[in-house]
Amino acid sequence: MSATREQRPTGPGDPRPPGWLWSGPDGRVVLGIFSLAFLVAFESLAVATVMPVVADELDGLTLYALSFAAPMAVGVVSMTLAGPLMDRHGPALAVRGGVLVFSLGLLVAGLASSMPVFLVGRAVQGLGIGFISVGLYVVIGRTFHEDVRARVFTVMTSAWVLPALVGPLLAGTIADLVGWRWVFLAVPAVALASLGLIWQALDRIDGDPAVVLEGRRVWWAALVAAGVLSVSLAGQRAVTWWPVLLVAALVVTLRYGPRLVPPGSWRGRPGLPRVIATRSLLGAAFVGAETYVPLSLVQHRGLSAAQAGLLLTSGAVLWFAGSWLAAHVPVLASKPLRVRLGSVCVLVGTAAGFLALLDEVPVAVVAAVWGVGGLGMGMALSTLGVLLLDHSAAAEQGANSAGMQISDAVAQSLLLALGSVLFAVLLTVGDRVGYVMVLGLASAVAALGVAMAMRVEAAPG
Repeated sequence: MSATREQRPTGPGDPRPPGWLWSGPDGRVVLGIFSLAFLVAFESLAVATVMPVVADELDGLTLYALSFAAPMAVGVVSMTLAGPLMDRHGPALAVRGGVLVFSLGLLVAGLASSMPVFLVGRAVQGLGIGFISVGLYVVIGRTFHEDVRARVFTVMTSAWVLPALVGPLLAGTIADLVGWRWVFLAVPAVALASLGLIWQALDRIDGDPAVVLEGRRVWWAALVAAGVLSVSLAGQRAVTWWPVLLVAALVVTLRYGPRLVPPGSWRGRPGLPRVIATRSLLGAAFVGAETYVPLSLVQHRGLSAAQAGLLLTSGAVLWFAGSWLAAHVPVLASKPLRVRLGSVCVLVGTAAGFLALLDEVPVAVVAAVWGVGGLGMGMALSTLGVLLLDHSAAAEQGANSAGMQISDAVAQSLLLALGSVLFAVLLTVGDRVGYVMVLGLASAVAALGVAMAMRVEAAPG
């Protein structure tokens, strides 16, 4: 996987220059990208809302954690397949198949009569999401000029804002009025309609027959998926031998995970590997803090779950704002500058967790500091997505996009699992000790992300 961008003159088959966004022949493509990203975002937030009801009705409380871990683990396999498959044949077959598989998973989950069947549906959803998420990056890279890509990533980021604002409320209302099953059963029709918006654009993107899919990579992906799943299970400490499971899962994941990403990514080598490393560190840090900040507000400040959830909503809104600023403000034209500023903001945002533990600090201040972190995530991650495409030749965009998202998934699952173990063990020592340690872990990872971001460079040429 080359770290050098392919250089070629603009021609009929090349991404169109600036000016083609919501209008013109690519307007439908932009709307399709938004719609598919919106569906994935809505389903993610909606599932989190209705899962307590699902677990209660299907008598599956002991399998609760697996409903979130299974899609992530299976997604590692589908992303590994998706990258070289799209580079070789173009994204048409994989994206269309991904939407169909995602829809099938929704139907299985919505019609499930038991928790094991529901988990199968969630796993099938993850399989489809892996193809969709990689496909969106390939479509952006092969359809839009490099000067427009940041704006398209802003569109994709905005697709997470509306679900963050209304997703939990809408999902809860649907569950109350007609039952939780319709949170799953109503989505496939919309997913297929969204696919129709980018149908023609998919046919315009060719592949490179020289790209080869290595069979052993699928085997490695399966091992990493098993490792991610096992790390998540061990983090729940549901079995007495969970320490053995945790160590074994970490060994497998850390041994085979680096083989699924561009060489040197987990060591932060210059170029594309450093872009991937920076994104994974910042993403893991933010998710690691996001898990415990609302919980702390509920337990230590007496807020309701809904009130604490508004903190996450404010972070999502400012995430979009950061992405918009990165794409539209001239003073932020330098991509490395945007990544560096964003990374510092993410580090500042993790401090909200510590402030939540201090009764003398107003909740409004906690929310404001957390918002800084969301702003930084929007600025940094959208820019890192653009840099990934800048560092990738056309025939490598699928594989590199898949590698980045695999790295993100593994980093986040590892940090969450380790954090859950640390939190549970230290919470017995003191009421706030567990919080301090897991938030300290997230802040340490964010600091590593800042250090890595300071050395991110623009693609040559």
